[in-house]
Amino acid sequence: MTRVSVRRWIAVFGVVVALLAGCRSARDEGPPEPVRPQWQAVDLPAPPGAPGRLMVRDAAACAGRWYVVGAVGGPDGATRPAAWRSVDGLGWVPLPLHPISYYGERAILYAVGCHEGRIAVIGARAGGAHGNPRVRTWRQDADGGLTEVRAEFELYGGPDAVSVSRIAGGGDGWLIAGARTGGASVWNSPDAADFQLVDKAPALASEPDLTTLATDALAASDGWLVGGAGRPAGRADRDPFVWFSEDALVWTRVALPATDQDEIVQRLLRVGSVVYALGVRGSAFQAWALETRAGSASTATAGGWRAVGGFGATGTGAVAGVEAVAGAGGDLLAMTVGARDHQLWQSVDGGGSWASVALPVDTPAGGDTSATIAVLDARMVVAVDGGAAAALWSAPLPTTR
Repeated sequence: MTRVSVRRWIAVFGVVVALLAGCRSARDEGPPEPVRPQWQAVDLPAPPGAPGRLMVRDAAACAGRWYVVGAVGGPDGATRPAAWRSVDGLGWVPLPLHPISYYGERAILYAVGCHEGRIAVIGARAGGAHGNPRVRTWRQDADGGLTEVRAEFELYGGPDAVSVSRIAGGGDGWLIAGARTGGASVWNSPDAADFQLVDKAPALASEPDLTTLATDALAASDGWLVGGAGRPAGRADRDPFVWFSEDALVWTRVALPATDQDEIVQRLLRVGSVVYALGVRGSAFQAWALETRAGSASTATAGGWRAVGGFGATGTGAVAGVEAVAGAGGDLLAMTVGARDHQLWQSVDGGGSWASVALPVDTPAGGDTSATIAVLDARMVVAVDGGAAAALWSAPLPTTR
């Protein structure tokens, strides 16, 4: 073998070895290990009344208090509303509930908003000739209990009903985000006792070339933000939007950075001066971010939104989404549901990258399941309902930096 041939053989051999080492390294690396918090099981006491399985649907934390809402389900399929409160995330007590209607007595509480230590809640129970959700709202009394708010049936229901999604509290009162047949809609109230429907509002509602849907609401220092999506005429995919209003009556629509994939904003969250929108982009979950001026939501109308990071996988054959979001300091947490299961994610860099956080139990998706999270003072509470039983866990916020 000539000297040139030897050199060529050595070079080729080196390339092959490098390629094999790279393949082996990629195989050995695998997905990163999930963050594993020090979960502590928390007792959720049964409310007074007939025994049944506990159901949890949403959680919130503010002003030094934690809240969880849901229902108690009987063996015959009957339900009654339930809510709990805690001062430390570990010891919980049921809240007194005061329903005033047939469906209020049977409601499953599924969304809770909190402002200055007071909560307001949305609940519903399917019924009537067509089995549609009969939506009711609840306000908190001075003694901490919840009283159902009297409302006409067509305020949330009727032939134009589509969805009543989330509730938020702020300096100007309370806002509910949802949709009617005319598109994205909101309900506003100064005190959570008298909600008024804002339907077919220009820029918020659907237009001939755009069908809109609202999914979440967020209070800001100068008004309200609503998140959701719009489907342009002639297209199957949706584009992500937020809307801004100073008074919940006049709205400005803002398009978020979009692709040719199906995209929707499902949850809104403000951490410090940054507003985050989280939802779905194609087959993964997505975060968008906006740097505001002193928490001013009107900043959104000037643009500046960035698509900061995608994470996870939605899977196929199921409706996927971001179920809950929470933030503390520079950390973001998102609870998601995909075709396979419910999962928890954490970002420590403003939504740019996300790490999987191991839940205390595996919770398959589908059926009557749910999972949610709330964070307060560097402690998180996770409520998981596997469809047969619900439970709470608490843990210090994991440090992944």
